[in-house]
Amino acid sequence: MNQFIKLFSSAAVIFLVLDFIWLLLIAKKIYQDQLGSLLGPTKIIPAVVFYVLYLIGILFFVIYPAIEKDSLIYAISAGAFLGVLCYGTYDLTNLATIKDWPLLVTMIDLVWGGFVTAMTCGVTVFIAQHFNWR
Repeated sequence: MNQFIKLFSSAAVIFLVLDFIWLLLIAKKIYQDQLGSLLGPTKIIPAVVFYVLYLIGILFFVIYPAIEKDSLIYAISAGAFLGVLCYGTYDLTNLATIKDWPLLVTMIDLVWGGFVTAMTCGVTVFIAQHFNWR
């Protein structure tokens, strides 16, 4: 349990810092321009549930296997794949079902999901290797 708390906390800080920089400083205008009236006030509870579930998922599917394999490359590549898969589930479903959902948002989100998840997994595994959290 102690290892889980260390890994979860590390991954959470990395993911949240990157995602907040992305959402608040970089992509905010893009989303406002592209999604316009679809945007509403942020609902905190669903956002927290997403972050907790997503972080547990990346620990289970990527970080623990990467630590067991002792492979930073695995963490980064599997993290990228999982990020594209998960963000793609949301965005491609929206593209398929929501009238006028912008293709640009889907493309940007797929790249972002792959990048943020790869970085979170890679940095978390690097920290775990450095501090010998096995």
